[in-house]
Amino acid sequence: MKDQVVLITGANGQIGTALIPGLQKIYGETNVIATDIRNPKAEVSRFETLNILNDKALTDFIVKNKVTQVYHLAALLSSKGEEDPHFTWSLNFNAYLKLLEIARNNAVEKIFFPSTIGVYGPTTPKINTPQNSSFIPSTVYGISKITAELWNEYYRNRYGLDIRGMRYPGVISHETRPHGGTTDFAVEIFFDAIEKGFYNCYLKSDTRLPMLYMPDVLKATLDLMHADASRLSTSMAYNIFGFSLTPNELYQEILKYIPKLQIDYTIDHRQKIAESWTETIDDSLARNDWAWQPKYDMPAMVSDMITKMKN
Repeated sequence: MKDQVVLITGANGQIGTALIPGLQKIYGETNVIATDIRNPKAEVSRFETLNILNDKALTDFIVKNKVTQVYHLAALLSSKGEEDPHFTWSLNFNAYLKLLEIARNNAVEKIFFPSTIGVYGPTTPKINTPQNSSFIPSTVYGISKITAELWNEYYRNRYGLDIRGMRYPGVISHETRPHGGTTDFAVEIFFDAIEKGFYNCYLKSDTRLPMLYMPDVLKATLDLMHADASRLSTSMAYNIFGFSLTPNELYQEILKYIPKLQIDYTIDHRQKIAESWTETIDDSLARNDWAWQPKYDMPAMVSDMITKMKN
């Protein structure tokens, strides 16, 4: 089998930062190319600046490096994306559609596409949200992602392109402080708990949202990308779920480790976005198709987060 050359777009983000070491262990450091529009804060073995909005630059990069796999993580998230909806659409969808064309014309074998619970909306069942449901998202982020999901299925059926995606819930990790997402409170509270002993939350205390801890995110992503293609029944994006929580429930769990932590609530525009999303998710299709199974529940996640961040 020929060597795989893996391109990661948007590699400086929350998931990319954590995903790079795992891909390097599988394919080798020189075969994993991390890219973003800015240099990373930490040293990366092989990093290059790449603007995916530049069609020619993206095409030339894939051809020059003989890329065989793309992990397409570049995107503006839900809250940040609302500041400039037209640019968000251009980055989140137009650039991705161009990537699909480049991929099918240049022997790219496999693409990973991260979708989101942002594709859900007020008409989607909030409890045990099914794989296939009503999708009327309330943000341009969600609109761009569900549209891309449909194009994924089209490119798979029309051109045979191997595209694999999953709908990430809120992602909790200690590697980087996230920016621009509606579920960021579930990470920010850890940073502020350790650094300040106080957190000001932008969502109501009882707002329930689905989450996934980064080790499970990485396992799910890599397991899906290495699953037998014959077992996969969709190229849109698989529902995936770890646990759900409210800001107050998370706060109460962190108090067990940082008893002096204080919290306040100053509600902003993200509350409306959160209220349009789901609370729990039915991920049985992922469990059946490629044996997905999360390891961490909320207490285990909090324990591990506190330990790693204090260290």
